[in-house]
Amino acid sequence: MSDVEEEKEKRIKKEVNRLKKLFNDMPPKTMNKVISLIKNAAFMTITLEDLQDAINTENGLVSKYQNGETQWGTKKSPEVEIYNTMIKNHMGIMRQLTDLMPAPTIPQKTEEENKKDEFNRILRRESNETKPN
Repeated sequence: MSDVEEEKEKRIKKEVNRLKKLFNDMPPKTMNKVISLIKNAAFMTITLEDLQDAINTENGLVSKYQNGETQWGTKKSPEVEIYNTMIKNHMGIMRQLTDLMPAPTIPQKTEEENKKDEFNRILRRESNETKPN
């Protein structure tokens, strides 16, 4: 394995760990089922970063081609085509993972907090009534 491949593998593992932390509220049973989605999302994230680099620094958005001896033209670069396809797939995976997250729980107020809220509502009404016009 080349240094570039080893570096990419390290970056992917780091992204897998980041995504696991991001989705750590997911139930363990669900997490076990979606680990392949997380690994694919991590791979796509790193590959998309690499493609962005290639597009921005090396190849650009357009590449030239020759069709026959005298016919030349330009077309969307292969990196852009791959990027466009992969970004859509990446968004789909991230949407799936997000949809599998449990609904956020709204903390229930204690009885004491409810009493304070009621007291404050009463005070606000009284203070509103006593304000001069």
